Amino acid sequence: MVSQLAIAAVVGLGIGACLQKGRFCFVNAFRDLFAYKDTRVTKGVVAAVLVTMVFWGTAYQLGYYQGFWTPGWGLTGLLGGFVFGIGMTYAGGCASGTLYRAGEGYVQYWITLLFMGVGYVAFTVAFPTLQSTYFASLTFGEGVSLFEISPVPAGLLAIAVAAVGTLVYATVLGREYDGAAERATAASARPATIVGTPVVGLQRLAAGTRAYAAGVRDAWADPVAASKRPWDPRSAALGISVFALLWFTSVSIVGITGPEARWSGYLLSLVGVDAGSFTYWGSVLFRGAGVGLTVDMVMITFLVVGAGLAAYWSGDFSLRMPRKRRLPNAVLGGFAMGAGSRLAPGCNIGNIYSGLAELSVHSFIATIGIVAGVYVMTHWIYREVGCAI
Repeated sequence: MVSQLAIAAVVGLGIGACLQKGRFCFVNAFRDLFAYKDTRVTKGVVAAVLVTMVFWGTAYQLGYYQGFWTPGWGLTGLLGGFVFGIGMTYAGGCASGTLYRAGEGYVQYWITLLFMGVGYVAFTVAFPTLQSTYFASLTFGEGVSLFEISPVPAGLLAIAVAAVGTLVYATVLGREYDGAAERATAASARPATIVGTPVVGLQRLAAGTRAYAAGVRDAWADPVAASKRPWDPRSAALGISVFALLWFTSVSIVGITGPEARWSGYLLSLVGVDAGSFTYWGSVLFRGAGVGLTVDMVMITFLVVGAGLAAYWSGDFSLRMPRKRRLPNAVLGGFAMGAGSRLAPGCNIGNIYSGLAELSVHSFIATIGIVAGVYVMTHWIYREVGCAI
């Protein structure tokens, strides 16, 4: 247990620092893509998922893993994910983004965490009814990871999926480039030259990779100054993937809202509430072992500490009070995130990051729901000025 707590401290501090330095938030990744076609953080998210997938697939094939998180699949992922996507966009921060911003000193995100807790409590109270009506009717199959059922060795499967994902991304990137080229040549009254879009996209990816590598070399020349500057999201993605591999081989997949929901039950138990008597806390989250501190609860606590230390080192830490007009975002968005993450179940980290990286069938469905929620809420927020996508 002591060794696991030490790993929880290392992983939490490391992931928290990477999140803060890379400004690594899934709301930014999708909202900025839809609103402005800004893919800076989106590239980091894609890189984190694909690299972690290869790491975890290889570790699973070699037997170095501690289990998958595979809820039953069905419409719960779609509906709950949609609610969560709406909530995190309105709140202005995903599950992980809320934690690292809380570490930076934003009081608004501590309020968001508080009302996420209210969402967890509301779900827990309603769970017996939801279990027999919502989950029973909308869950269609047992949860499973494709790593477990595929005849292809997990490591090779992960590499193949990562390669296909890269090719798809390159194709999309190439189409955008071709569209821009056509518009430019039409404007200059010259015939457009159309190049195969996947090739163009791969060329642009290669150019971006070379530029990124040059930036890394410059950082090594003055590591202290580089550590104080914001990181490229791809650097943060690589760091997160390394710490996630340590967690996967020692404890489990990386999750945020599950440990937070356990924290809500544990804190209530400290003030006299018999949290263990509630089915969701006692039997599901704490698995009948009694309400207490678990290693993943410790890890996400250190995540906040790691983000705070990174922010202090960079000069980004400051106690920031929220504006009154932003309080509804924290209250309503936080509640929707807490409740939605339990209805899915899982948040952006549990489903988009860890779930896709472990090729969970449930998480593919939940990811569609989350991204759809972000898309709808982004268009509502920017309804007066419009969105790029």
